[in-house]
Amino acid sequence: MSTPFAGEKKTVVAVLTVDDDFKQFRGNRANFRDIVKSGLEQDCDVYVVTAKDLKLGAKKVQGYLFHSEDRTWKKQWFPLPDVIYNRIPLREDEKRPEVRRKIDECIQHETIHFFNPFFFNKWRLFDWLKKNRTTKALVPDTKKMVGPKTLFTMLKKYGSLYLKPESGKAGKGIMLLQFEETAIKPFRLIIQGQRMRNIVYRTASLPTLWRRIKAESGRAPYIMQESISLTSYRDRHFDLRVLVQKTGKGVWMISGVGARLAGRKRITTHVPQGGSIEDPEKLLTPTFGADVASFLLSRLKSNALLIAKQIEKESGFMLGEMSMDLGIDTEGQIWFFEANAKPMKFDEPHIRKKSLERIFQYSQYLSRHPKVK
Repeated sequence: MSTPFAGEKKTVVAVLTVDDDFKQFRGNRANFRDIVKSGLEQDCDVYVVTAKDLKLGAKKVQGYLFHSEDRTWKKQWFPLPDVIYNRIPLREDEKRPEVRRKIDECIQHETIHFFNPFFFNKWRLFDWLKKNRTTKALVPDTKKMVGPKTLFTMLKKYGSLYLKPESGKAGKGIMLLQFEETAIKPFRLIIQGQRMRNIVYRTASLPTLWRRIKAESGRAPYIMQESISLTSYRDRHFDLRVLVQKTGKGVWMISGVGARLAGRKRITTHVPQGGSIEDPEKLLTPTFGADVASFLLSRLKSNALLIAKQIEKESGFMLGEMSMDLGIDTEGQIWFFEANAKPMKFDEPHIRKKSLERIFQYSQYLSRHPKVK
């Protein structure tokens, strides 16, 4: 993996991240190693580059390649890329003015293809999906959380709401709010705490409830969403993680579907919050039977493709991959909860392998076609 590029013209792919004062660059190094290794196996030239080092006016750029013999990342010179794969790890990094300027430069470049320029915002995603009749039916009722009155109106209507940060990650900051009208303290707020413990807060006062919610949410913009009664497995709810990517023909395809089962008494299914990785059919079959479970998964996949196309259309940018969280309720209805423009690594080996291959098959497709602005 350590040989500089030479010989015939191959597709050159740069994996974009940002610099770091202490360890060269930011991001998941194991993931970057896998991406670089897979790219070389797919006959692409690939390296990691920071936004600071990516000088689009130069003939060569300084990037990083992993040297397996001494297991270190070394800086060296590389040709300008044909395709840039955006893996800037944090929203805060992507929002830095100099990084935003570099991303805009990449988007505007005459020949270099650049996909997935930005993280998604939850509110904007729901807004985009509501603009299409088919995808609109998959979105739970969702509104911006602006004040106690609108919160109470929605809570009374549904009895239970999820409160989510617009720019959240891995289930952080999510709260579940329940309303039990006959109880002495009718408002029940469940805050997903650290170390697999929930904090349960009860009150009879709406102003007191609102103060507690604001203390938890801080200045982060939040959305409020009706709580869907998802189908469960052994009294634990689950959702389905779908990876959608473009192929070597430039079309959206499903790379895999995994299931995430919530930890006991946890309000989300995220693995860092106690969730576990399961097989989708195993979780769906006890409720629906094998034939219906298979049919539901097939419908889930076709809906995921529609969602991906709608998100790309409304975003106004070229996208190459996204993961999404979908749920199936007790009636067999499919619901959309979230999409991620920078999919985290899928732990299922067959999905992981295909995900890495498709990054470079799509990059090769892009490099064979002139850039469309």
